[in-house]
Amino acid sequence: MLKEAEKQAITISAEAAQAVQNIIKDKKMDGHALRIYVSGSGCSGVQFGMALDDKINETDTVVEMEGVKIVIDHQSLPYADGASIKFVDDPQKGTGFVISNPNASAGGCGCGSNDSASADGSCGSGNGGGCGC
Repeated sequence: MLKEAEKQAITISAEAAQAVQNIIKDKKMDGHALRIYVSGSGCSGVQFGMALDDKINETDTVVEMEGVKIVIDHQSLPYADGASIKFVDDPQKGTGFVISNPNASAGGCGCGSNDSASADGSCGSGNGGGCGC
């Protein structure tokens, strides 16, 4: 059975919602939802992925806001809790979607460990440098 989020696990800005709606309309993908998932993790924290998907699994959590249906699989949901999706159009950084999560636990990971979700991208090497693994 589909699980509706009891609280907003993830939020989307009006600009990001409009951009998703435009993509769905332009590509004629009616009935698709925005799927958010963890695509990897490591010293820089949890990496999120996004895709338009028309298949919703029984274990998925579905949130609808700003006219966009957002789907999160049960394994990604704990990492996405508190995250926000924004659409940026910056002349220097480029145009696209940004998923940020201020609630991701800070802290570094040691070499060979990837179980820490760092919100600031730090590796935990103590001097601000890379892991060097």
